[in-house]
Amino acid sequence: MKVTIGIPCYNAERWIRQAIQSALDQRGVEPEVIVVDDGSTDSSLAVIHEFSTNIRLVEGGHHGANHARNLILKNATGEWVQYLDADDYLEPEKISTQLNDSRGNADVIYSPVWIETTTSVATTREQSHTSPHEDIFTQWIRWHIPQTGGALWRREPLSKLSWREEQPCCQEHELYLAALQAGLRFEYTPAPGAVYRVWSEETLCRKDPVLVTRVRTGLMERMLDWLKEERKLLPMHRREIAQACFEMARTWARFNLDEATKYHDQRRAKGLIRLAGPAAPWKYRLAYHLLGFARAERLATATR
Repeated sequence: MKVTIGIPCYNAERWIRQAIQSALDQRGVEPEVIVVDDGSTDSSLAVIHEFSTNIRLVEGGHHGANHARNLILKNATGEWVQYLDADDYLEPEKISTQLNDSRGNADVIYSPVWIETTTSVATTREQSHTSPHEDIFTQWIRWHIPQTGGALWRREPLSKLSWREEQPCCQEHELYLAALQAGLRFEYTPAPGAVYRVWSEETLCRKDPVLVTRVRTGLMERMLDWLKEERKLLPMHRREIAQACFEMARTWARFNLDEATKYHDQRRAKGLIRLAGPAAPWKYRLAYHLLGFARAERLATATR
């Protein structure tokens, strides 16, 4: 079976060789590897050209990762599409394992990913969080549908969607939301086979936590409104969104307490603040109920 593996690349000379090789090394499928160079100014193109007889290179100018992903989809001919970020890689049986473990009627097969964290001291690996026993909407709200490399997309239904090119972050989650709204069928398989590298605080999803909070909140609102319209909203969906908003308020407070307090108060007025999970230990909950959010955060900072 032919599977298109698409890799958008921008200034990834350190990693792109392993990403491409891991795509070519997929066992049990026929890999069609498409690399879109997004206007790299480092040596990425020279590395990509080393594979010139085995891959298809598309040079798309510098328009961002989602533009590159849309070019990949436009050029794909495989029955399935696997996206792979240039600084990540796949284990050799990632795709074949997902296909073999699937019941065969899915549009999106998704699995946990390995999170490989590299510091100056060591490289460690852990499996991403999943909650497959929950319904697919709860999994999305919890951000438990995996990072880009963990999903395998059937090309035909995916071609009716597109990656939103102006999306600044949370890009795969925006596409997952569009897919859920379009009725695509999701299926979970348990074996992790994609490796997501955490090696820098300057990557798109890590360098601006406040932007991530704003964007994720907007996506949560879209999900909430859609679930209401479709009469699919359950109490647990609202609880999970409220917990996520509380967690994001606490994250924002580390950078700007005044803005975080405004965010908290706006969410609370909508009934979308719920103190639960690791971000709400009992001492914090006590301080919050006695003193309010802003003072609880100041106290937490003073005692941290």
